[in-house]
Amino acid sequence: MAEYRMPSLGADMKDGRVVEWFVGPGDQVRRGDVVGVVDTAKGAIEMEIWMDAVVEEIVAQPGARVPVGEPLLRLRGEGEASAEREEAPPAMPPRPEPAARPEPETEVSQPREVEAAETKRRALRASPAARKLAADRGVDLGEIRGTGPEGAVVLADVEEALEAPSAPLTEPGHGTHVTPVARRMAEVHGIDLTAVRGTGPHDTVTRDDVEALVAESERTVEVSDAKSPPEQPPIEDGQRAMRDAIAAAMARSKREIPHYYLQDVADMEAAEGWLTQENASRTPADRILPVALLLKAVALAARSFPEMNGHFSNGSFHRADRVHLGLAVSLRSGGLVAPAIRDTDTRTVDDLSQAVMDVVQRARAGRLRSSEMTDATLTVSSLGERGVQTVFGVIYPPQVAIVGFGRVTPRPWAEDGLLGVRSAVTVTLAGDHRVSDGHRGGLFLQKVATLLTKPEEL
Repeated sequence: MAEYRMPSLGADMKDGRVVEWFVGPGDQVRRGDVVGVVDTAKGAIEMEIWMDAVVEEIVAQPGARVPVGEPLLRLRGEGEASAEREEAPPAMPPRPEPAARPEPETEVSQPREVEAAETKRRALRASPAARKLAADRGVDLGEIRGTGPEGAVVLADVEEALEAPSAPLTEPGHGTHVTPVARRMAEVHGIDLTAVRGTGPHDTVTRDDVEALVAESERTVEVSDAKSPPEQPPIEDGQRAMRDAIAAAMARSKREIPHYYLQDVADMEAAEGWLTQENASRTPADRILPVALLLKAVALAARSFPEMNGHFSNGSFHRADRVHLGLAVSLRSGGLVAPAIRDTDTRTVDDLSQAVMDVVQRARAGRLRSSEMTDATLTVSSLGERGVQTVFGVIYPPQVAIVGFGRVTPRPWAEDGLLGVRSAVTVTLAGDHRVSDGHRGGLFLQKVATLLTKPEEL
């Protein structure tokens, strides 16, 4: 019997609150499956299972706050006997049964119908909370399109099915039909639904409509932000936990990690020209983001300088075999997270661009996975779109380095005895002196700058 315990999803995480389970006792799970959602100081995170098994017992029910390392589920291997069978008392000798009375044909067929219904129920993936609400309200789960992992029906899907088709709710004072789930999502993302025409029954605004608006807003560059950034609202109680978690992690970093800082300027003239040419014939959704080039250059440099890529724990450095870059993402409600983009060094810039849009959208929607919060081996922070020219980062433990990029701007540039103007970006490195030094850090930054002058090779 194995136990799935509350994972540590960030430096100084102490506990998490179970939000929902997508599995129940008796369900079979595979390594990598999302089994539930846990709420942390950094937001709601989807938890992934680490083995092929059968769920034996749910230890922590939804709503429970569980310390890191405490059990959430009990699992048994596929060939392992269940706890009930192991603890069952020895069977008594069979008693002679009285002669069975013949039953009517209709009663004989009933168990088969029940068995068929049970088989269909188990084949449909749905969270326990969704199953309970559907059973209480008489909803057929087979008629609901699931939005959970692998198409699983989650609680929000059942709520939307209950409200949208028969009696769509109306946004007070506006006459716009909005489902409860769509309204909650709109509130989180600050979307005004009064001008939105829904695609659901009776022009109801549904989850899909809001998600489409969120995805579109992520691809839109808001020029006005750079000129007149909105006033930052005061920190609310809901944000305080995240601010405290960030402060604790950074305080630990500065206390335990001997930082050194380096800065260089990379020529971006060729990179900008290559991006302009590549994106000329693409639709906005397919265009390559500039940050994809930056990530690929850092990942390839990390492969050449492995002392920048890994974790320092238990008094020693553990070099990572693969490069999983963490990308710092600012959240709309305040704070930031740095989910990992796996195998950054082996992916194409096209693939990386799509991965960036995906991870940013899911981070701001609170749909990150637990592995994305723990797999990062080196973090990149890019604040160029905010008008910042230089970024000096603080290393996120247990990592040993962080790379920062500022804004790409035209700058005076001397080359071959001639003075001109070229697009350039400031790139910085914060390194851990326990693992590397300024000499190797300088060569690392030089490698990044050189790679950016040859974008066609990235």
